[in-house]
Amino acid sequence: MDGIKALTFDTGGTILDWHGGISRKLAEVAGRRGLKADWAAATNEYRRRSLGAIVNQLGPRFNFDDVHRDQLDRVVADFGLGALTKEDRDEIWRAWFALDAWPDFVPGLDRLRVKYPCVSFTLLTPRLVIDVSRRNGITWDCIISCEMLGVYKVRPEAYQGTAKLLQLKPAEILMVACHNFDLDAARKEGFKTCFVKRPLEWGPAGPPDPMPNPACDLVVDGFEELAARMSC
Repeated sequence: MDGIKALTFDTGGTILDWHGGISRKLAEVAGRRGLKADWAAATNEYRRRSLGAIVNQLGPRFNFDDVHRDQLDRVVADFGLGALTKEDRDEIWRAWFALDAWPDFVPGLDRLRVKYPCVSFTLLTPRLVIDVSRRNGITWDCIISCEMLGVYKVRPEAYQGTAKLLQLKPAEILMVACHNFDLDAARKEGFKTCFVKRPLEWGPAGPPDPMPNPACDLVVDGFEELAARMSC
């Protein structure tokens, strides 16, 4: 793609299998207490509420790690899992820092980085991105967390601030994500956009927005395809 000088990546569902990691840990810890529930549904509700509590925040006194811990207590209560102790809940919460990357990501990223700076641009905290990156062998050129910016996607200032930090025009940046809400907001600020299909992001239920906005500049099935499309 002509004119692109850097790639920025959503990091939650686009790169990390949060549903698999959290649902397994939830089932494991609750199972030790003899508890049963629809773990896939509980995990998706947990994710839905967590996103709702962090998206569009401006200068909050909390970060996404705080939100994940707070919303876990709420989901535990609503799904009848009150027998889980504080230690149990802390163990589930810590699973966020040990998520697996989707298997196509690292090979694709390594190819892309030969030609382009690749940046994690994320709602997640820097600490979480550092931990999961080290766990999965992910090498970034830079991590830009909305916590560092003091403003969270999908506010325009988050995208504007990222372009400013990279010293690039928005049109010189390709925003890569599996979520239309992120890509739509980036596009409004002048970014080029790439939709990566992640049909398993939300587990068996499937993602809430599986079809890319036709306005996307690229649509790919995975990161090795993206690398090929970017001539890497």
